[in-house]
Amino acid sequence: MIRHLLPGLIAALALSLPSFAAASPSEMAQIEVLPGWEQADGNRVVGLHIKLQPGWKTYWRAPGDAGIPPLIDLSGSSNLHAMAPAWPTPHVFSQNGMRSVGYLDEVILPVILTPRDAGAPIALSGQMQIGICKDVCVPAELSFDAALPAGPGFADPLLSAALADQPVDGRQAGLGRIECTVSVTPDGLALNAEFLLPSTGGDEYAVVETRDPEVWIAEAETRRDGNILRVRTEMIHVEGGAFALDRSGIRITVLGSRKAVDIQGCPAP
Repeated sequence: MIRHLLPGLIAALALSLPSFAAASPSEMAQIEVLPGWEQADGNRVVGLHIKLQPGWKTYWRAPGDAGIPPLIDLSGSSNLHAMAPAWPTPHVFSQNGMRSVGYLDEVILPVILTPRDAGAPIALSGQMQIGICKDVCVPAELSFDAALPAGPGFADPLLSAALADQPVDGRQAGLGRIECTVSVTPDGLALNAEFLLPSTGGDEYAVVETRDPEVWIAEAETRRDGNILRVRTEMIHVEGGAFALDRSGIRITVLGSRKAVDIQGCPAP
């Protein structure tokens, strides 16, 4: 299950409800399971193919302040021990002075399934709650079921392409020195990250995440000075007050016009 907390979510959904009542989710968003293939380790790669009406978009795992966070629930499945989505590289959208991170028209989300009984079929049954936006934003709950037989399966080229379309590892992108300082603010913590990284192209946008789903993270300020990229954000715990920050669980994704870079961990100077 993937959960991201967004303080503006309730307000965004409330504003969208009149438009949502005028059209059903099936008219604006559909989902199809791509059965995929079995990996050498016994895990299975499947795809959740979300198709939207032209001009509509949906959101990445960290949608930005103007986005609606996604939620995947596969608890109704059988012979399933764990699942891990492999989110393809998203795009940054700007509308009315606000930015969001996601996908336009459609997205194939690869999901790695770990069965309880390796080599046995998986009965996949679940729901995906997403936000879909055009001129307004509305919530949509998409249900799906698929019988995944045991065996090698089929290496779907569309699913393979989505699985390959991931942000590159920081070291592969030429990441050098990285330093992070944390300071206390009246409401929580401020994070300042500075790292040596060649340009990823255009106006870069950094997204900061932590392992703790109860920590809200503000939209980051991103500034480049030559090969030095500086990222600043603030963090607030949903229950308020002080909280511990696990530096090893900090994840910074830099989205540029040429590539996206996934940076894991943020050590102290």
